[in-house]
Amino acid sequence: MAALDQKSPNVLLQSLCCRITGKSEAEVAHQFQYAVRVVGSNYAPTIERDEFLVSEKIKKELLKQRREGDAALFSELHRKLQTQGVLKHRWSVLYLLLSLCEDPRKPSRVGSYGALFAQALPRDAHSTPFYCTRPGSLPLSYPERSGPGGVQISTSMGTSGISSLGVYSLNGPTPTPQPLLAGHPPQTAGQQLGSRLAWALPNSSALAPTSRAPLAPSPLSTRAPRPRHDGDLTGELGVGEAALVRDILYVFQGIDGKFIKMSNTDNCYKIDSKVVLCKSLRDTSNRLAELGWLHNKIRKYTDSRSLDRAFGLVGQSFCASLHQELKEYYRLLAVLHSQLQVEDDQGVNLGVESSLTLRRLLVWTYDPKVRLKTLAALVDFCQGRKGGELASAVHAYGKTGDPQMRALVQHILSLVSHPILNFLYRWIYDGELEDTYHEFFVASDPTVKTDRLWHDKYSLRKSMIPTFITMDQARKVLLIGKSINFLHQVCHDRTSPGKITPASKSTDSPKDAAELLSDLEGAFQGKIDAAYFETSKYLLNVLNQNYLLLEHLQAMRRYLLLGQGDFIRHLMDLLKPELARPATTLYQHNLTGILETAVRATNAQYDNAEILKRLDVRLLEVSPGDTGWDVFSLDYHVEGPIATVFTRECMSHYLRVFNFLWRAKRMEYILTDIWKGQMCNAKLLKSMPELSGVLHQCHILANEMVHFIHQMQYYITFEVLECCWDELWNKVEKAQDLDHIIAAHEGFLDSVISRCLLDTNSRSLLNQLRAIFDQIIEFQSAQDSLYRSALEELTLRLQYEERKKQRDSEGEWGVTAEQEAEENRRIQEFQETIPKMRSQLRILTHFYQGIVQQFLVLIMTSPDESLRFLSFRLDFNEHYRARDPRLRASLGATRGRRPSNI
Repeated sequence: MAALDQKSPNVLLQSLCCRITGKSEAEVAHQFQYAVRVVGSNYAPTIERDEFLVSEKIKKELLKQRREGDAALFSELHRKLQTQGVLKHRWSVLYLLLSLCEDPRKPSRVGSYGALFAQALPRDAHSTPFYCTRPGSLPLSYPERSGPGGVQISTSMGTSGISSLGVYSLNGPTPTPQPLLAGHPPQTAGQQLGSRLAWALPNSSALAPTSRAPLAPSPLSTRAPRPRHDGDLTGELGVGEAALVRDILYVFQGIDGKFIKMSNTDNCYKIDSKVVLCKSLRDTSNRLAELGWLHNKIRKYTDSRSLDRAFGLVGQSFCASLHQELKEYYRLLAVLHSQLQVEDDQGVNLGVESSLTLRRLLVWTYDPKVRLKTLAALVDFCQGRKGGELASAVHAYGKTGDPQMRALVQHILSLVSHPILNFLYRWIYDGELEDTYHEFFVASDPTVKTDRLWHDKYSLRKSMIPTFITMDQARKVLLIGKSINFLHQVCHDRTSPGKITPASKSTDSPKDAAELLSDLEGAFQGKIDAAYFETSKYLLNVLNQNYLLLEHLQAMRRYLLLGQGDFIRHLMDLLKPELARPATTLYQHNLTGILETAVRATNAQYDNAEILKRLDVRLLEVSPGDTGWDVFSLDYHVEGPIATVFTRECMSHYLRVFNFLWRAKRMEYILTDIWKGQMCNAKLLKSMPELSGVLHQCHILANEMVHFIHQMQYYITFEVLECCWDELWNKVEKAQDLDHIIAAHEGFLDSVISRCLLDTNSRSLLNQLRAIFDQIIEFQSAQDSLYRSALEELTLRLQYEERKKQRDSEGEWGVTAEQEAEENRRIQEFQETIPKMRSQLRILTHFYQGIVQQFLVLIMTSPDESLRFLSFRLDFNEHYRARDPRLRASLGATRGRRPSNI
């Protein structure tokens, strides 16, 4: 316990008093009481609390005394102290050491530290008089203080706080001060006004004790009155400090004084060169004149922008917030002018504690100067900005660790953001956009027609999105208002917005805006999310129930993507005679009639009438030599709200995919006819053994083509269309808004087009595939020609044998020599055409296999893994792999080469 008592603060403080004064514990009782009051008071030096700066001053002081070793030792000890974190108030300890090491023989100091503590402090004196009754208008760098009883004194007055120095002290419960000097008569009401202003200064206004007066009975100050010496304070023109104070008060308002005027060349206030002042007064005056320069900078901005109507509501709110801050600043100036007037009326001397001096003005205007500096910097930062961009600039400037500066910027931001939040709530709850000066981040293009309302009419101005609103929130805000306008203008839904989304409390005042900004991730996010989900859900319900959006999407899959198999097959059967004709001989009404017949004869007849009436026939542009197969296409008419999803670009994609699928389906149809022809004619042509080799060659080539088309159809139908459709349908079911459905639908079409080899990157593959299709058509023509000539020859031979039998039955010679010679000559001619047929088939086979081989090489190097797997199915027996070394790479080797090729 004894060891603990020796380390208690009271024991250490008493030991320090004994050490300084050189007296015993009993003799330093008064000095110890004084030290306890000083330590427990609100006394604070006027310098900045910078630990690094104080440590550097100590090292410089040691170096001045040629104690380099001590300076190095101090630096090392200070570094270790910083790393250990034992002391919480290192700055205070260092400042005490610095104060103790300063030379006491300097004229600005008392004679000895013993004399300092020998001065007894009055019982009820404090370092800052009446500190418990003044407002907490403290310097920005000081923490909050506590009043008597531990009651915390606020550091702000709710608004700007610039004028809280004098206004509170004039109106608040300030006790009547004691006389300033012993024997001074009691103050009148006018004198009390000046003294109250003196006591209302922040506790940084207790100037650093450069000198101490002898003990006086006044409890308000330990400083003696300082008589005026004109010879010390005046220059050649006889300018005293009182005159400078009066000039400074004018400069505070941006008005040139008698001795301090604005210099346009240097852009600052300067003291007249003819006035000769000591350096301290000149420096203090220049520091105070900076306040006038800051005031002019802010006032110039507000005056120029207040009359600019194009600056917008947000800009006007910013100017109004600056005016509000200047108004508080003017209240302080009014108090200072009133104090000066009281001094003039009562004849208060300059040395009296309640009088206005440059140093007192420097202290009293510390807080206002900091605030005006912040406002001036904010004005510079906001130059050339308007609307949401201006709000972003203000918000960005509030990211500071200084709590008072942050509170000031937050107060300005609440005023600036108030119009933006009003725009926002008007937009998400009513769908109205009244942005005359283009300040809101949602832009509207009035030239866009109704059919493009969703895509083109409304957009985001990214530069106008405030930084306190995220991009996701901005996108939701855009969608909410766009959905309301889409319902009214395109869907012709007359439901009021209030029934779709019940409007919550809006920002009726800047205070509401400030509360909302303080909870951006809570209340603000909740309002936007609620409006977004309710509006989007209602819009999707209207599209699905009133306009059958999902049914139309399924109709696209069944008809334009050939998903309705029985309908497509029957339609091809009915169209075959028509489409085999030249394209120039086709008539759309005939094809439309065939389409309606196919609908009535298949399961398509059970579809919704709203869907079937949109299904139509379309003929593409005719080129020379085209047949009906080349120009025929199905069409699906879309208008109204569903045209927002099925845009013209989407329908053109559907048309391209349909033409590709229709052509592939035609190849399957052709090969089916080829196979049927081979099966039907195989028995008939057994009597012609000379055709066996040619027919065998036809069977082999036909089987190759059938295998290729079947694998391609499997890939297109199952690996492309079905997989993409399943992915699309899952996204549509999970979609939260119309944009999600549009994006999923466009992604579906893009995926189908790219995987069906219809994009620009697959042009070479598509050309090879079309060449293969052309070879199939050419093979059909060659086989039809072969069967036609073979059947004609077979018919003639059967007729010859029939005539021969008939004549034998009649008892005549079967044939004459001439007839037999003619028959043999004809047979010989037919047999001579067989090598030509075999040669034509051989050439056709060679070309076909060469194109397939090149196609396999291309898909083997494709980045799409499904296409590479397709190559193995197409060359299942490795026939082409044996012919081309490029096809001998395994799938693993191909995948391993991809990164290096890329």
